[in-house]
Amino acid sequence: MGTTYKVVAVDHDNRLDEADIKRAVSAALADVNAAMSNWDAGSEISRLNAAPAGVATQMSPELSQVMTAAAEVNAASEGRFDTTLGPLIELWGFGAPGEQAMPSEAAIAEARDRSGHQNSLQLGAGAVQKTRADAQVYLAGIGKGYGADHVGRALQALGLEDFLVEIGGDLYAAGRNPEGQPWQIGIESPNAANRGVLGVVGVSGMGLASSGDYRNYFERDGERFSHLIDPATGRPVQHSTASATVLAENAMLADAWSTAMLILGRERGLQIAERHDIAVQFVARDAGGANGLKFKTFSSPAFDKLTA
Repeated sequence: MGTTYKVVAVDHDNRLDEADIKRAVSAALADVNAAMSNWDAGSEISRLNAAPAGVATQMSPELSQVMTAAAEVNAASEGRFDTTLGPLIELWGFGAPGEQAMPSEAAIAEARDRSGHQNSLQLGAGAVQKTRADAQVYLAGIGKGYGADHVGRALQALGLEDFLVEIGGDLYAAGRNPEGQPWQIGIESPNAANRGVLGVVGVSGMGLASSGDYRNYFERDGERFSHLIDPATGRPVQHSTASATVLAENAMLADAWSTAMLILGRERGLQIAERHDIAVQFVARDAGGANGLKFKTFSSPAFDKLTA
């Protein structure tokens, strides 16, 4: 999927060969790439993107699970998590290759017409079809999380119970780290110039993912435009929320919900988090803080309960 991965596994009895573990991890990653990598022209999702409108495309159980979860998070987040925003992402210059520019209102409206789960996809039991020929599905906001979960299942099949799998910053942790504690995960400070750690959470039997607006953006006339596009406006988000970190039962849902929560922003995000029992911590910019710009954190009740 065009990113990196890291696996740490604790083999207490030294009964497994490292080469066997590596083969299992590689096989699991190959499964995920074959189903949902937009970087692989022969993957299932690439074949769906190349299919004409109105033709049902059968999905593997893996892709069906991800597409179903994406649709459910899309509905629960008031459409803020959307895997069909490719036209808008490319319009604003955040595609590959992309030239960052300020699009016209007409161009934004046209790209919005070509985006959106509701007007571009029809999902059924084990099959999906495009309702627009030019619809494109990009799974970068959920596929990496699913990949971490899938690798975790491969490790469990080998009998490993204590491990950490991270793909592109999204992770699933099980059991304990080598020190016998829950895996200690740092939440990064959303400061492009000095990326320190705001806090540390212990993670075990859960997925964790963070989304931020501070790594991929451009500036025009003193205004920042991040790669996070709000489907409701067709524009980069403009609120003061800099990052969102989500804990969930698996990395797939943490991945999708962290994106949705950041696009929603702290105020609306906390309301939806309480409604759906989402464990999220927001980091917001505080321009009025002492000594210039600082950050404040805001957590949902579910996040506080899990990290107490």
